[in-house]
Amino acid sequence: MVIISRYFFYRNYVALTLWPFIILKTPELSRDKVLINHERIHLRQQAELLILPFYLWYLLEWLIKTIRYLSPYTAYRNLSFEREAYRYESDPTYLQRRKRFSFTHYLWKAQPNRP
Repeated sequence: MVIISRYFFYRNYVALTLWPFIILKTPELSRDKVLINHERIHLRQQAELLILPFYLWYLLEWLIKTIRYLSPYTAYRNLSFEREAYRYESDPTYLQRRKRFSFTHYLWKAQPNRP
């Protein structure tokens, strides 16, 4: 289910997935197939980790990577969940063939995406 609300967002962020909702900053974003696919990948990640553990893992990984990269944005871009979602956001068939826990392939591969 998609919800539109400009109040959830900080800086340039325009979408957020909080199980079972995709929250978008503006109604026009609901037509962005790449963005919606990115957020749907997050919904799948959240479901397979039974929701609450996903958020705990996401926060812990972000904290560790923020210390590692000394940049909250670089940490965000290097989260295993985000790396999977960014890699496959342009592939509309990805979720049909995605294996469970695929985000774990991105845990140890060091590949900092600097802003």
